[in-house]
Amino acid sequence: MSAMILGWSITAAQVLLAFAMAFAALRFIRGPRAQDRIIGLDTFYVNAMLMLLTLGIRSGTTLYFEAALIIGLLGFVGTVALAKFLMRGEVIE
Repeated sequence: MSAMILGWSITAAQVLLAFAMAFAALRFIRGPRAQDRIIGLDTFYVNAMLMLLTLGIRSGTTLYFEAALIIGLLGFVGTVALAKFLMRGEVIE
């Protein structure tokens, strides 16, 4: 019974994450300002990381968890670099 509930909840989470990724991609593409596009990209990579985590839970392999960790690290660095570029106009001082 609990395995069935876990399977349904993971499926529901993946469907909702797919919707969230679609809306984040829409914000990234149609954002009126650069700040909106960065927020959309930030939301997209967080949702992609969570999607990989749910795939890892479903399959039971650690490869998805490692890929999610790398996406999280690179996404954070990319968001900080883009925010610094928008604030100052340059990334490296």
